[in-house]
Amino acid sequence: MTLFAAIGKAQGLDATEAAILATDLALAQTGRHKISLAIIAASHDYPVDQVVNGVAGLLSDTPLLGFSTPAQLTAEGIHHRSIVVALIVGDQLQAESGWWEELNDNGYTEYLQSLTMSDPEIRGLLVAADNLSCKTLGSLHNTPNGSFSLGGCLAGGEISGEDTYQIGGRSYGSNGIAAAALRGRLSLGIGASHGWEPLGIYLRVTQAEDLLIKTLDGRRACEAYAEVFGYAARDWTYPPLNHLVRLYPFGIEIDNNGKPGSTNLHIHAPRRVEADGSLRMDSRIPQGKTAHLMVSSIDNCVAAARDAAARAVHTLGEAKPVLALVFADIAWQMQLQAQPGVEVSAIQEVIGEGVPIIGGYTFGQLVSTPDGELDLLNQHIQVILIGNPEEKPDLSPN
Repeated sequence: MTLFAAIGKAQGLDATEAAILATDLALAQTGRHKISLAIIAASHDYPVDQVVNGVAGLLSDTPLLGFSTPAQLTAEGIHHRSIVVALIVGDQLQAESGWWEELNDNGYTEYLQSLTMSDPEIRGLLVAADNLSCKTLGSLHNTPNGSFSLGGCLAGGEISGEDTYQIGGRSYGSNGIAAAALRGRLSLGIGASHGWEPLGIYLRVTQAEDLLIKTLDGRRACEAYAEVFGYAARDWTYPPLNHLVRLYPFGIEIDNNGKPGSTNLHIHAPRRVEADGSLRMDSRIPQGKTAHLMVSSIDNCVAAARDAAARAVHTLGEAKPVLALVFADIAWQMQLQAQPGVEVSAIQEVIGEGVPIIGGYTFGQLVSTPDGELDLLNQHIQVILIGNPEEKPDLSPN
């Protein structure tokens, strides 16, 4: 059985030319083999139509799955204003992909239902979704239970804006959901971890509305941050602090079957501080919840990257990894500015330096839980390994 992946990367002022070059570089490694799926990680600065036209022009009817990101990740490290194309070749692998806009999100749910009800051969679902749409996230939570694995991201862009996009099939846009279904002979291993820990300070969410937290302990959210970190409340409503707030997420206590004193925390990250001092979040936090303020470090992130990779290797089982998808929260880009790309090196220590990598920084990670539900993660790094079940992994030390 043939199953492998090839990576091409290119930069340029013209998005179409960069997309063509990246695709051509990957094609040069595939020979005459049929390509089952193309995965695209592209700078949000590039117009999405030009990205799609450049890639699709060389790939005929090959299914596409893509997402925007402020920086792109490969086995070589971190890249800016680039287009990365991964081509997956498999003679016993089939893929199909599509994109559904927010106003037609029922189509996505119906698609998933058809997969789980009539297609027992499906092995995995890869998803790229809009980053701030409550309605879109609601559609994702309608994902029906199935025997397949699910992983993905909320597409990324500049933290100060909302200029993200997704690509599925030959369709694309913002405010939607792109998904690719994988079936046939392959294995999928998914692992996620984060490097954030409680600071020892907790606050009560006293006023919240949709994705906004307006008050903490009865004060404006910016005033609560000002008291903890020592900057004036007004400063938190302007750059750079209104964006750096992403580095200080909340750990929300999860009910541990009614047992008191649970320390199990689910991370919810703020996107920015609004002009009125409220926090715009990536997901809702109900009023009355206790929020533990959390912090991280480079060492913690490196350890988390290794842990996510190890979890992915474990769930991949006795299969040889042929491609790694890496979705790191945009907070990682901020946290690791002094050592860019160190998370890639940490992942390679676990999966091996010969495994191609494609990925980028995103506004969240999507994963299916053991009971079949969908979970939206913040502050995590997610590693998705596509593996060949007919070849054994190389377990020799790097």
